[in-house]
Amino acid sequence: MRSSPLVGLPSDRKQIGPHPFHAVGEKYIRAVVDGAGCQPVLLPSLSPPLDLGALLDELDGLVLTGAHSNIEPHHYSHEAGYEGNPLDPARDANTLSLVPLAIARGLPVLAICRGMQEVNVALGGSLHQKVHEVPGFADHRENPDDPLGVQYAPAHPVQLAAGGWLEGIAGASEAKVNSLHGQGIRELAPGLVVEATAPDGLIEAVRLDRGNPGTPDPFLLAVQWHPEWRVTENPFYLGIFQAFAAACRHRSQKRH
Repeated sequence: MRSSPLVGLPSDRKQIGPHPFHAVGEKYIRAVVDGAGCQPVLLPSLSPPLDLGALLDELDGLVLTGAHSNIEPHHYSHEAGYEGNPLDPARDANTLSLVPLAIARGLPVLAICRGMQEVNVALGGSLHQKVHEVPGFADHRENPDDPLGVQYAPAHPVQLAAGGWLEGIAGASEAKVNSLHGQGIRELAPGLVVEATAPDGLIEAVRLDRGNPGTPDPFLLAVQWHPEWRVTENPFYLGIFQAFAAACRHRSQKRH
């Protein structure tokens, strides 16, 4: 038996000079290693995609990372996009397909920022393309001119759902989180349950709910903030990765 579970991280497809590259932010990889105690496996976002089902069959968990890019709006809306919207259609083609495949296999999923939006869209929900332009919502974006330590510092509290997974992890009804996103959930996808909300009412975290009382739900937790940032220094963030790791270890033991 392997000493630690294998966790897949889908890549972003980036153009560097004349060549396309597949990349995953190191902070996510380090969080899988240091926060979850798992072995990271980087998954290419090729177009057309590889056999995604076969890839998932070899894994014990899946982390959908944040990214600079946004999901192409035609996946969830008839609205036109906007000029300057950073897109990654190859990642869309892979991750939006991975979500239902992972759920069907009972594969633990932790989704972060763009990853949370991917979960919502993949399951039939929609997004606000610019949360800061929607009446009643705050501006959840970071200041790109600030140093990283300021950008990723706690920005606002989130209210944690009573009896939810995150309340159990935090040991409290509220937590402070960072905020570095321009898009957010508009319509919640069927089968998802709200785990946290921002003071302006924006959904900040969700989990999968199969609706079977007395039966443990498969682990799918998605958060809009970035718990991977200095994960070992923040007990709440670390608790999120440890809960994910426990689900991955359980799957690994069942598979072997």
